[in-house]
Amino acid sequence: MREVAGPDGERPCAGDRSLAAFPPAPVGPGGGQPLRQRVDLLLARPARAGRTRVLAVEGRSGAGKSTLAEALATARGLPLVRMDDLYPGWDGLLGGVEALVEWVLRPLSLGRPARWRRFDWTAGEYAEWHEEPAAGALLVEGVGCGAWSAAPFLSGLIWVKAPDDVRRSRALARDGDLYLPHWTRWADQEERFYATHDVRARADLTIVTG
Repeated sequence: MREVAGPDGERPCAGDRSLAAFPPAPVGPGGGQPLRQRVDLLLARPARAGRTRVLAVEGRSGAGKSTLAEALATARGLPLVRMDDLYPGWDGLLGGVEALVEWVLRPLSLGRPARWRRFDWTAGEYAEWHEEPAAGALLVEGVGCGAWSAAPFLSGLIWVKAPDDVRRSRALARDGDLYLPHWTRWADQEERFYATHDVRARADLTIVTG
């Protein structure tokens, strides 16, 4: 999915996709350490999805998850799986979580490659398959990747946050005409999801982007 932005398709820091665009001292235990060092500590944790260390980047729409995940992937040379590619449409938050677990995390835990289909938001259906081998480290990004069902497979969990007005303006800045009709529809799913899964309280570190 790149033709039409899904709910996690924000690009709040389009001018700087490097880690330097983010706070040098994240919030949370050990928050005085530089962001790069904190991330490296998470990536050094034992693998919990077979041989693969999975680091999840979570937060509500427009918080800055995509930009942070891209910066991490580039800085550390890591593959990245986006929840936007897994949601089966605008009502598919929980369906995306199920796809993440069944297509990506569980196979990795069994020593098999992760294989997932990219959802084509223009066609409204799943398209081609993608594959990632069961080794090394993997980033996953988007609402739902920190779900309770994903937690047993994660080596680390990052929560990205920003004020509601900032998130909304970011999320609508790029694809406002396309996203605006779905903003409330998606936000309601987020509210229900986070009320149940309490991702923020379980995060290993929090990054405030606005």
